[in-house]
Amino acid sequence: MRIKHFPLSVGSQIFKCLSETPRLRILNALLSGGLLTITDLELILEFSQAKTSRHITYLRNAGLINNKRVDKYSFYSINEEWTEIISHLISYMEKDIALKKDYETLEVLNSNRELSSSKVGKSLRDEISL
Repeated sequence: MRIKHFPLSVGSQIFKCLSETPRLRILNALLSGGLLTITDLELILEFSQAKTSRHITYLRNAGLINNKRVDKYSFYSINEEWTEIISHLISYMEKDIALKKDYETLEVLNSNRELSSSKVGKSLRDEISL
């Protein structure tokens, strides 16, 4: 589902939300990485937990991102209704140096996850075969 029309008050709130560089960087990371934790975003942005959390809260209150809790972790993603609009806006900035750096950091995080999951899988296979 996507949003086709929204009132001026919602539009002004969204544009206020998009007026901060860190929030645009968070949205870009979520577009590229899917579900991310606050720790992932801290590493990508190189911000403190408090600063990252403040921007996440602003985005959540505006309805741009969702929060999904699994055990003790919170995973953030872009609200499906806003994905098309946000990706369209971010596409104009895709060549920005900061966004490229964020994407590179995200790739390293994802490759580390693949390595760790394959190691865990191997150790579990070893235990099962014993």
